[in-house]
Amino acid sequence: MSPAAVRPATLADAPAITDLLNEIDRIEIGRPETDQHTVEADLEHPETDLARDSWLAFDDGRLVAYGLLWDESGGERVDIDHYVLPDHQTTGLRVLAAMEARALDKARANGAARAVVHLHLNTRPTTDTGLLTARGWSVVRRYHVLRRPVDPASDLPPEAPAGVRVRACATEADRLRVHELYQRAFADHFDFQPRGYALWLSDIDAERLDWSLVWIAETDDLGDAGFLLARDDREAMGWIRAIGVLGEARGRGLGGLLLRHAFAHFAARGRDTVGLGVDTANATGAPRLYGRNGMSVHYAVDTWEAVLA
Repeated sequence: MSPAAVRPATLADAPAITDLLNEIDRIEIGRPETDQHTVEADLEHPETDLARDSWLAFDDGRLVAYGLLWDESGGERVDIDHYVLPDHQTTGLRVLAAMEARALDKARANGAARAVVHLHLNTRPTTDTGLLTARGWSVVRRYHVLRRPVDPASDLPPEAPAGVRVRACATEADRLRVHELYQRAFADHFDFQPRGYALWLSDIDAERLDWSLVWIAETDDLGDAGFLLARDDREAMGWIRAIGVLGEARGRGLGGLLLRHAFAHFAARGRDTVGLGVDTANATGAPRLYGRNGMSVHYAVDTWEAVLA
């Protein structure tokens, strides 16, 4: 059998990549949940050099593996996406080896002596995890994708407590404020990388974002103290991209208020399900908050790490 043909991706490959990821979704979680615009956003990111940071592997013209690498840290931390169909593990390993080599080159170009590479995989992935452990990869974190049904009859706009207000992100000043709150609220979170405003806009695919689904919570004494960033362009469900509250404002119900605010808006738009992702080791109490508000586990994702030197 001849080896699979491997080449870099282009934006024109987005439909084929989406089909591959949805085929993997069906195997891992039972239904397709990848939208083409999310694939396009990754391919179009200004920090991604597709010629050197992407890989497509074909078997008799069929796409069987896909890899994408990006570097947000400017140091030793490098992230990769790696997907492979179950019957093509040898090809997947070939792509992974190329990605490891590129990650180490990127880290060294940043002045680092090693590369610390992270890869997110479903806890029951199409990838043979034995191949990962044999190469020195190990699981360092677990995330849950949660979901909750919503209904316009029961998910009504919540009443804010005295001294608290929630406003839509309506102006450029509000967008800058959400960026600032995002950076401050997540500064101590696992794997967080500080981002300037322009790159953050690319990270969240701001060109396709409906800013009416982004809200800021403010209090009389602290001013703007929390935010929720949601999007309604996923076919499978409404999606909460991020929710954050400043440390000094935690424990005052702002997170729950923002969450219920989002549920009500999605229900009013005709959505029947809302989802989000959460770090299971989050120290701010986010998993408990989501559980109290009716969210349950849809599937789990592990962060795998390799230290390359």
